[in-house]
Amino acid sequence: MTQPPTPAVDLIDQLTGLAPGSATRALRHQRDKVVAATQGSYDALFDPALPGLSLPERLLVALYAARLTPSPKLAAHYRARLEQAGADAGQVRIAAEGEPAELGDARLRAMLAFTRKLIDKPVEGDRAALQTLPAAGLSTPDVVTLAQLIAFVSYQVRLVAGIDALKSLNDAAGAQA
Repeated sequence: MTQPPTPAVDLIDQLTGLAPGSATRALRHQRDKVVAATQGSYDALFDPALPGLSLPERLLVALYAARLTPSPKLAAHYRARLEQAGADAGQVRIAAEGEPAELGDARLRAMLAFTRKLIDKPVEGDRAALQTLPAAGLSTPDVVTLAQLIAFVSYQVRLVAGIDALKSLNDAAGAQA
C-alpha cells in the first residue's frame, strides 16, 4: 500500500518551525499519511470554492477558536489570512480581541457564539445551541461545516502545542548532549 505524498507546504511544520532534518520533524513525518491528511483537511476546509460558509466566515471562526483556546501561532496565521483576503477589519478585530455580541452581522454573531460554547463549555453544545444557527440563517450543511471547522481547529491547537512541547524537549536534550 502506497503512502500519500507529503504536501510541499505543511502549515503545522511552518507554524512550529520544524526544520528538515530535525528530530521532531522526523518523528512527526514517520506517519506521513497523518501529515498529509492534516494538511489536506486544512486545504479542504479553507478552499475558497467550498460551498456554504464563505471563506471569510470560516477564517473568522478559525481565528476566534484559536484565540479562545488560546493558540497565538494559529491565531496569528488566521488573522494574516483574513487580512490578505481583505476581510472586514471590524470583524477581524472582534474575532481577534472582542466579543461576538459586538457584531452587527447576526449570522456571524451566532457562529462565533456557537464556537465559544463548543470551546469553553462543550457540554452546552446541545440541541438548543444548535438551533440558534438555523435561526441565524445557516443551512444544515453550513452547521455541519461549522462543527467540523471548530473540531479541526481544536485538533490543530493540540497538535501545535504537542509539537512545540516535544520540540522543546528535544532541543533541551540536544543542548545537554
